[in-house]
Amino acid sequence: MPEIKTLGLFLITALAEIIGCYLPYLWLREGKSIWLLVPAAISFAAFAWLLSLHPTAAGRVYAAYGGVYIFTAILWLWAVDGIRPTTWDVVGSGIALVGMAIIMFAPRST
Repeated sequence: MPEIKTLGLFLITALAEIIGCYLPYLWLREGKSIWLLVPAAISFAAFAWLLSLHPTAAGRVYAAYGGVYIFTAILWLWAVDGIRPTTWDVVGSGIALVGMAIIMFAPRST
């Protein structure tokens, strides 16, 4: 069960980071309101806080989180940008998730 909690926390963390990046993108590239920077800043603060909730070493969390971020970004590409992922997008994000699982869930000596 801790694996499910870890994955869920990583997914929420990735969404916070992507939203924190996407809102300034909308302002800078799409001419949307500068006020989007307020929820972007809140989202980035939530991102940092969420990463701190993991019980393992920070470096390991950051390394493993990258795999979930890649997967979530590909989902965002499809759901928000309306671009269907290619086979290579799916394969690459799958490999990243396997790497995350190895880093986070491999047996460790204490």
